[in-house]
Amino acid sequence: MKKIIAICLLLVAVACSSKKEGNMIVQGNIKGLKKGTLYLQKMKDTVLVSIDSVKVFGSGDFKLTDNVTSPVVYYLTFDGNTTNKRILFFGNKGTITINDNIEFFGVAPEITGSENQIIFNNYLKINSGFNNQNLEFIKQDFEAKKSQNVDLQEKLRQDYNKMIRRRYLFTTNFALANANSDVAPYLALTELYNANIKLLDTINNSLSPKVKKSDYGKRLDKFIEQIKSKEK
Repeated sequence: MKKIIAICLLLVAVACSSKKEGNMIVQGNIKGLKKGTLYLQKMKDTVLVSIDSVKVFGSGDFKLTDNVTSPVVYYLTFDGNTTNKRILFFGNKGTITINDNIEFFGVAPEITGSENQIIFNNYLKINSGFNNQNLEFIKQDFEAKKSQNVDLQEKLRQDYNKMIRRRYLFTTNFALANANSDVAPYLALTELYNANIKLLDTINNSLSPKVKKSDYGKRLDKFIEQIKSKEK
C-alpha cells in the first residue's frame, strides 16, 4: 500500500511540474497560499485567456512560462478570479520574479525582472492620486444629488472635467518621457483611448523605432488609423 501511495504521489508531482517551455519564466512565492491554482493569463484580441497554470500545495512557490515575442501585460490570477485577486505585470523574455501574500493578493506585489514594470510602477504611483480624486468626486456627486444641490453638482462637474484634463496631460507627458518603453503605447491605448486624437498622434510619433514595431506600438498605430478613417 505504501508503494502504491508513493507512486501516486510521484505521478501527481510529475503532472504538476511538467510545463511547456518558454522564453519567459514567471516564478516566485505567494505567502500563505496553502492550496489553489495560479493562472498566467493575457489578452488575445478582447478575450482574457489562460497561457499556463500551476497547482500550489503548501509552500506557495510557483513557476509559469510563456513564449514572448513582444513585451505585453500579463495577469497572475488565483483560481481564475480576475476581479478581486489578480496581479498585473509587464511580461518579457527572461525571468520575472513575483512575491506576494494571499491575504492582500495583488495589492502591493514585489515584481522584479521587467524594465517595463519599473516604469509602469512609477506611473501607477502618481496615477493613484487621480484614482482617489475620482472616488471622492463620485462620493460628493452622490451627496449633492441626494440633497438636490444643483449648484454644487455643476461645480463638481466642472472640477471633475478639470481633473480629467490634468490626468490626460500627465499621462501624455509620462508617455512622451518614456517613448522608448512599451509602457508608452500601452498607456495611450488603455488610459487615453477616448482622448483627443492629437494627443494620441503626438505619442505615436514620439515612439522609438523599436517600440513602434512592438505589439502595443502596432496596436496604437492601427487604432489611430481607425479613428482617422471614421472622421473622414
